[in-house]
Amino acid sequence: MTFRTSPTTRTRASWAGGLALAAASALLLTGCVAGEDAGTGAAQAAGGASDGEWSTDTLDIDFATYNPLSLVVKDQGYLEDALGDGVTVTWTQSAGSNKANELLRAGAVDVGSTAGSAALLARSNGSPIKTIDVYSQPEWSALVVPGDSTITDVEGLRGKTIAATSGTDPYFFLLQALDQAGLSASDVTIQNLQHADGRAALENGSVDAWSGLDPIMAASEAESGTKLIYRNVDFNSYGFLNATESFLEASPDVAQVVVDSYEKARTWALENPDETAAILAKAAAIDPAVATTVIDRTHLDIDPAPGADQRAVLETVGPILVESGDVPSQDDVDAALDELFDDSYAKAASTS
Repeated sequence: MTFRTSPTTRTRASWAGGLALAAASALLLTGCVAGEDAGTGAAQAAGGASDGEWSTDTLDIDFATYNPLSLVVKDQGYLEDALGDGVTVTWTQSAGSNKANELLRAGAVDVGSTAGSAALLARSNGSPIKTIDVYSQPEWSALVVPGDSTITDVEGLRGKTIAATSGTDPYFFLLQALDQAGLSASDVTIQNLQHADGRAALENGSVDAWSGLDPIMAASEAESGTKLIYRNVDFNSYGFLNATESFLEASPDVAQVVVDSYEKARTWALENPDETAAILAKAAAIDPAVATTVIDRTHLDIDPAPGADQRAVLETVGPILVESGDVPSQDDVDAALDELFDDSYAKAASTS
């Protein structure tokens, strides 16, 4: 497997170390690795199913069209195959990072998919979650206007109404874009709409612009002729796979299987981009050509262990969360940054 070098940091030493650890965990998916003196995280997971039994008989996990790897894991049945009859896997769709955060906070899912910015927002506001895998580095957000709009740049949004889903990457993308253009949220009217509703509002003329999210955004471009007036991959935070702390404490063995399955899906998706696009097209009910556009804008060949690259992005987003009132203080952000990542599962991941 090859990994794309991030535009933020070029060093991948931690991933190399993870490969060595992965070799020692090669039998983990079948639950055959014994571990009597288990610690926390992946170390504790090693002994989880040494007797053919798992620490839980249920796994509640989300899938999302903005997370292609979740679709591959679900489509290929990796979790069900690895866990066998002993664990019932229940899949719940997340319509956006805000919805995934709601599911995680309510305990409705054990593992959920969000943008990095949304995970930071949740953790900063007291949601007990940990990021255990980075599933993508996407360019999934951009600023969108109707095809016949005279707005051509961010400065042209002054005084306009913009649809965005609060608590998600497109929302924070919008705030960063405005700030870079010398504007603030008070210079525009932000209408809080879920992603699909934002698209509808844009296309029916209820708003002047929309901070969009793929694959809905790519479908709008192809089907309705809308246009992207501002793109910036650096304003898109990574895709984070998050788990509740209670799940990690109670079932590190199953958490490791989740991450192993994600890494197996990453390998498969990189080797089968056309098939991955087809899975996305079916799940999102979009044209295969649109799905291909989305996959092309999604970098999957990255180091899956959350670390310095992701923290660098979130350190930029953090002050914006405070300034916008989404987080009470910078101290809350700093504490969340120190507590959010658990890289042990990704470093121990095996695709066997």
